[in-house]
Amino acid sequence: MRLSDDLSGIPTSLSPQQIGDWNRVITGILSHAASTGPKLNLVLAAAPDFALGQAIRGVSCLLLGRAEMVDIARQAYAAALTGAPATMREMAFVHALGDWLHGRPSRAAARLQVILNLNPRDALAMKMIQAIHFVMGRPDAMRASVEGVLAASDDHPARGYILGCHAFALEETGDYVRAERVGRDGVALAPDDAWGLHAVAHVFDTTGRARAGLDWLSGREGSWAHCNNFRFHVWWHRALMHLDLGEYDTALALYDADIRAEKTDDYRDISNGASLLARLELEGINVGNRWEELADLSENRATDGCLAFADLHYMLALCGGERDKAAVGLITRMQSTRPLANEAQRVIAHPGLHIAQGLQAFAAGEYPVAWMHLRAGRADLQQIGGSHAQRDVFDRITIEAALRSGYTEAAGALLRDRMARRGGAVDGYAAARLSLIDAVQVQAV
Repeated sequence: MRLSDDLSGIPTSLSPQQIGDWNRVITGILSHAASTGPKLNLVLAAAPDFALGQAIRGVSCLLLGRAEMVDIARQAYAAALTGAPATMREMAFVHALGDWLHGRPSRAAARLQVILNLNPRDALAMKMIQAIHFVMGRPDAMRASVEGVLAASDDHPARGYILGCHAFALEETGDYVRAERVGRDGVALAPDDAWGLHAVAHVFDTTGRARAGLDWLSGREGSWAHCNNFRFHVWWHRALMHLDLGEYDTALALYDADIRAEKTDDYRDISNGASLLARLELEGINVGNRWEELADLSENRATDGCLAFADLHYMLALCGGERDKAAVGLITRMQSTRPLANEAQRVIAHPGLHIAQGLQAFAAGEYPVAWMHLRAGRADLQQIGGSHAQRDVFDRITIEAALRSGYTEAAGALLRDRMARRGGAVDGYAAARLSLIDAVQVQAV
């Protein structure tokens, strides 16, 4: 077996003629480039028995959270197992894919972590570990993993992307000052690192500095223009900043022109749209008929049952579009999950089901029932995955349910907890609710 070193200096079972294309795949994965899929297809067309390429294909399919992609991931797994001889490292990626297919993404991440520990310069392993922990809601694990490779990456060609991953993990674990500094350093090294760029945007959002966040993103549109659908998510962050400043028309304009520029049914794109519309409606903004296309897509995807994060955003869209029958069907499906089957199903059973039931009750105006369910799921909400910024829509709805049920003290406690987790920052949302609570308490006196 002839080995060629990839951009991290890791021996890879591809010919010297093929390694350039594979390096472009790795760089594409690191930068969230739209060209990554076609480049991977090019590598596998030339080397269909390349086990590592098939493993990355399979893991990428599972990250999409779509039921029909599981079969494709299984096909990739079979092709990887029956392919050409592979290195120990490459087979670890293959077996990690098998772990996830058997419902154990945590074991998949742990297996890849062993590989990363053996060679801390393995940028591909680092990024895959980050991705798995992200969808499983484990920011502490994300941070520990990437911090284990920093010392070995001083002269790494992918250093900027590694710093971008570190910045995001720092932000998600509450180290906002370092996150901003590290993210800026990473973007300076890799201007096309949309992940690092958006990590800094997270800092501005979390610490209530929306205007500074807009200044950060403005003029850097080229940093995410090359991206796959991740570019819609960066536009979503920009819209959140306008929302916090009360610039609702601008937020809606970004929704129409950029966030939903393509009417895809990728759960991440639906989550961008649904969570922004839900936030706007909480502020009393009429969003028109924008819920309709999200509800149509969510109704078709509601049977997937792959990730609680996806289910809950489908529920937001179904409630927003007044698809009562479909919403009931989604909850019925979530109730039928088998928590012992795999990790994702356990999260769907709890806290996913409680949150879904709370969203349904909230949409129906049954605020005490909504409060009961949302409160029951809130403590474990981290487990659904995604970022603090993405999950914040559920926190806002929980607080709103408490307020509309008359539980102003409980709402105040939730707001203070939210502020504490955001470095003590008071954003526009919190300021408005705290003012409302003060007014209610004055009237009570």
